[in-house]
Amino acid sequence: MATGQILFQRFFYCKSFVKHGVESVAMACVHLASKIEEEPRRIRDVLNVFHRVSQVKEGRPRCPMPLDAAYISLKSQVIKVERRVLKELGFCVHVKHPHKIIVMYLQVLECEKNCTLVQMAWNYMNDSLRTDVFLRSSAESVACACIYLSARKLQIPLPAEPPWFLLFGATEDELEDICCRILRLYTLPQVRLSTLQQCVSRCREALQVAQASKGGQLPNSTPNLEPPANFSPASKNVSPAGVQLARDSPLSLQAMKNACRRLHNGLSSHRAAHRRERLSRSDERGEAPPVQRSPRRRRSRSVSSPMRTSSAALSPSYRRRSRERDRDRDRDRDRDRDRERPRDRNNRGAAHRRW
Repeated sequence: MATGQILFQRFFYCKSFVKHGVESVAMACVHLASKIEEEPRRIRDVLNVFHRVSQVKEGRPRCPMPLDAAYISLKSQVIKVERRVLKELGFCVHVKHPHKIIVMYLQVLECEKNCTLVQMAWNYMNDSLRTDVFLRSSAESVACACIYLSARKLQIPLPAEPPWFLLFGATEDELEDICCRILRLYTLPQVRLSTLQQCVSRCREALQVAQASKGGQLPNSTPNLEPPANFSPASKNVSPAGVQLARDSPLSLQAMKNACRRLHNGLSSHRAAHRRERLSRSDERGEAPPVQRSPRRRRSRSVSSPMRTSSAALSPSYRRRSRERDRDRDRDRDRDRDRERPRDRNNRGAAHRRW
């Protein structure tokens, strides 16, 4: 329950009670807390408990919750709200409770045998879950504040020089702020849940009226950019047939073609003049004009051409020289292989000695 209360406070710390149902969010937080604390419960069990509590508070006759369409709709709504809570919290649902911390701090202060002090600090800690102190301070500071408030209430002296709460990383200003928030809880008037729901309903209606008057835009909110479902564009006075597109006239197209043609002719004449100038310079030097030759085709070395096969290649002397070259190559390869064998044997011996 404590985990569910803190998740509930975290969600509504940044969301409005007007836009989100309190009861459905409470069911979703309790169901999510049962998973976090590794005590999972079915959604049906959570719905039955809330249904029974509402019957007791409103004084209605106690009867089981019927399995009808309303039950199925409420169950799917709780599942959706649970996903929404996880999304808004960024899946950061870790909660640290001060229950064990209070007992440990009292043992350090050697006050664990004072049952009255322990019980009062425990009660203050449970009541603080109805406030937002767990969102403002750490669990250690809340535990120190509960012990501090209980000791002041029972007039039990605690170490003051140096202050005992400095040992646990808390400050006096922080403890006083937490104690004031807890004590303010007992001064608030008791209000029925139905009265609070009626106030929220009136605020929701006022918000809807403001939204309708603003044209789908709430005060201090972003405008609604989505068109309504029955939106249709307004008709125009001019028919589409009367709208003429701006097209280029045939005269402008012809002028562009002539300009391109003149540009091409000018480039051709410039190239011809440059070629004539090179020829005249070569004539003056007495050199022959360069002759363009087609690039030679590279022959593959792997395929022998029939033109290279000659009588010299088939002569006995050529075959004898080729055999000698092959014999020399094989001899060099064997010599290199014999030279590498002792080196490999030494390397294996050194590796064996290392191991």
